[in-house]
Amino acid sequence: MLFEFDSLADQQARIKVIGVGGAGGNAVNRMINSGLSGVEFIAINTDAQDLDNNRAETKIQIGKNLTKGLGAGAKAEIGKTAIETEKDAVAAIIDGADMIFVTAGMGGGTGTGAAPLVAQIARELDALTVGVVTRPFNFEGPKRMNRATSGTEEMQKNCDTLISIPNQKLISIVDKSTTVVEAFQLADTILHQATRGISDLISVHGLINLDFADVDTIMRDMGEAIMGTGVATGEERAVLAAQQAISSPLLDDINMRGAQGVLVNITGGDDLTLLEADEATSIIFEEAGPDANIIFGAVIDPSLGEEIHVTVIATGFNAKARAAEVRHPDNTDVLTPKFRVEAEQIHETPNVPAHQSKVPEDDRPTVNAPAPDPMVFKDDDLEIPAFLRQRQQ
Repeated sequence: MLFEFDSLADQQARIKVIGVGGAGGNAVNRMINSGLSGVEFIAINTDAQDLDNNRAETKIQIGKNLTKGLGAGAKAEIGKTAIETEKDAVAAIIDGADMIFVTAGMGGGTGTGAAPLVAQIARELDALTVGVVTRPFNFEGPKRMNRATSGTEEMQKNCDTLISIPNQKLISIVDKSTTVVEAFQLADTILHQATRGISDLISVHGLINLDFADVDTIMRDMGEAIMGTGVATGEERAVLAAQQAISSPLLDDINMRGAQGVLVNITGGDDLTLLEADEATSIIFEEAGPDANIIFGAVIDPSLGEEIHVTVIATGFNAKARAAEVRHPDNTDVLTPKFRVEAEQIHETPNVPAHQSKVPEDDRPTVNAPAPDPMVFKDDDLEIPAFLRQRQQ
């Protein structure tokens, strides 16, 4: 008797990351440079020059006749009009994907105006749609903050899950010597961390892997989400990293206990033990409470050495309010983590965890590191105030 099995390519979930606008494009470049694998990258922008410098394999210039190849000038209505003329092109590249990440910076023009429509198209095509956006620093001004608030609200309406990262919270994890360029690059890195923390659990073979269906259960029709991260070394590294993750400033002062779903990524070197995974998840289980549906995965990255990285994404804080829109109401509460243990660990393409990109240690935007090469910011990108842009030039 002949048995037929689906090929690995047929079984693997199709994941696409779409960077919209300047900040979204920067995040895509950072993901590509870090070696994020198992996903397809797409860049969408009104700015032709910015697109030309983007490393994504698929690029869509929107609003050609509207902006003449320039940015949207921090006008969200221009970004929205520009994407409406390219809806068919966007739908064509999304069609067939199982999961879509839409990443953008809120507060400018193209990202704020176009990203919500990109998410809407993805969701209408039944792809699990996860928005990952940043909100402005306070020094960017009230007008940009107000645009960001409106854009974030539109994103939340059109995404299954939206991870909204407050840039201002990053100030509490850097020191006074951090430059403006480093601060914006760190914001890009956080976008990368959130995306990688989810996608690696599906696409990278490790100690404990998740099915796409597991992630779908946690993130489908869940609304607002928060993310926390932690890194530690030493004897109690798993406990310390987990404690950092559940008390991270990125949680934006929201208590995790209200979450309906929690996704946990534990990444460590070859010496990561099952006991350490148990220690980390136990702390997170206690914080989230018995009513949360919790799943976790563990990824092996030999380059980490003695470090353990923990990323926690909690979802479903406003899922009840979205009940009328739920397309898959058969999700069941699970009080214990759902996972599959892999027989082998594959290290052909070493995974870079959510907290680390494949750049030399000296180039990372950390407290003790020198400033990396500055990225090019445009008016439609992250809108650095004029006096700061002049100093960079």
